Order: sequence, then structure tokens, then C-alpha cells
Amino acid sequence: MSQAVTMARIYLVEGRDDVNKIISRLVDIRVRGFTVFKGVAGLGSDHRLHKASLLALSSELPIIIEFFDEPDHVRETIEKLGDLVKPELVISWPAQSGI
Repeated sequence: MSQAVTMARIYLVEGRDDVNKIISRLVDIRVRGFTVFKGVAGLGSDHRLHKASLLALSSELPIIIEFFDEPDHVRETIEKLGDLVKPELVISWPAQSGI
């Protein structure tokens, strides 16, 4: 049986955002599921290219946290992440679970 859910994606930068605090909060809030992706390259809001390099000791690589749950719970979760994530770095869209 399919169920309406909302997917949410948070765009972060390694070393600039506190990814571990966000992950801990998602666990505490008990979202249905989430995945953390680490990118090899990304163009930031500053329009600077951030990419992995064998020579770089530290990188500002893109990190994406994607999660889903019932629409109301996702809306509440995004509000509860407000002190850790700028609203313009979060996108969401409707989806179906269990198709």
C-alpha cells in the first residue's frame, strides 16, 4: 500500500556546517529514514568550485542529507533544524512510499 511522504534534502559543506549535530537531531526527532551523501565536487552559493583533490589536506566538499517522513513530520523537522541549517539550503517535494 502506498503512502504519501515528503522528501527533504539539506545542502551542506564539509568543514563549514556541523553535520554531526544535524544527524543527531534527525535521530532524536525520529525521522523515518535518512542518508548522508558526500560529493566529490560542487558549486557553492559563492559560485566557487569545491572538488576533491589528492593534494588537498582539507576540502570543503558538498554534503547532502536526504530524509523522508509524513508531510507534517518533515515540516516540523525542518523547523527544528532551523538553528543549524539556513532555510534556503533545504528543499522538499512530495513522494510516494511503498509503491
